[in-house]
Amino acid sequence: MTDLHHHGDADLGPGLIDLAVNVRADAPPPWLRAVLHASLDASAAYPDPVAAREAVAAAHGRPVEEVLLAAGAAEVFVLVARALHPRLAAVVHPSFTEPEAALRAAGHPVTRVGLRADDGRRLDPAAVPGDADLVVLGNPTNPTSVLHPAADVAALARPDRVLVVDEAFADTVPGEPESLASRRDLPGVLVVRSLTKTWGLAGLRVGYALGPAPLIAALEAQQPHWPVSTPALAALTACTTPAARAEADAAARELCHRREVLLRSLPPTVVVEGTPRSSFVLLRVPDGARVRAELRQRGWAVRRGDTFPGLTPDHLRVAVRTPEISSAFSADLAAVLASAPTPEEVP
Repeated sequence: MTDLHHHGDADLGPGLIDLAVNVRADAPPPWLRAVLHASLDASAAYPDPVAAREAVAAAHGRPVEEVLLAAGAAEVFVLVARALHPRLAAVVHPSFTEPEAALRAAGHPVTRVGLRADDGRRLDPAAVPGDADLVVLGNPTNPTSVLHPAADVAALARPDRVLVVDEAFADTVPGEPESLASRRDLPGVLVVRSLTKTWGLAGLRVGYALGPAPLIAALEAQQPHWPVSTPALAALTACTTPAARAEADAAARELCHRREVLLRSLPPTVVVEGTPRSSFVLLRVPDGARVRAELRQRGWAVRRGDTFPGLTPDHLRVAVRTPEISSAFSADLAAVLASAPTPEEVP
């Protein structure tokens, strides 16, 4: 049985270089840390979400009634599972596992739609069951790093269906060309976003969702009072300004360069699945469990792939880091692959 609750932080350990978690930075940038520190002075009062909700709405050209603030994207998936009662939920895999875990915990029937390795793990709208009234997918998709065309994702929208698009990594792609965050013409589309990846805020738990006002209201009705803390609200307001969004786009452009360095340095026997467009790459290596263990002995933490539906122990997700780190990792990976036991040595 696939462990849907396994995440990259479980693959970390003392002294290991972290290639398992997809957060870009070890800490928020100095200007954002100053915002967070200042917000502590206001923390004696109950959180007031008005300014943050207005900031998010303005950033995506939507009315405030179409914005839901949440304690991270993971909370949104739980709210969806609580608020909706699908006859059939279809989850496109391999992808982030929390949506399926939340749906199953709520007792909803779930079918998995697998994206094929021989097709580059690309979305095929025709593969999604027509009778699914709830569809969930990621774009770009974790762990494949594949960016699906907006037209293919939009093709899944229809009046009798809720389409949940996990865009937690959308801002890792320069210009966010395939995002549906500002699309108001598509029926039933709920776009889920996160500040975790670009701004180094995994511990703060801050995200939001965008969608039709009645759907947003239904999700909001499942939240407790004051679901988002004052520091998280301050981060939402600060990170959705034009200046912050421009900084995020510049970081995404730098990420493209760093990803190319990683891809060029990988040993030739490593298979890169799909066409990576985000802050991580999905690799397939022979004897993956041994490779992951030996990389760990050499000081590297990578994300195991077999806890994603549709992947195997031979799959490893590797975060994009600086060129120096990527080159050192690739050198160690090459050494580990070269040290594979011969058939005569295998007991």
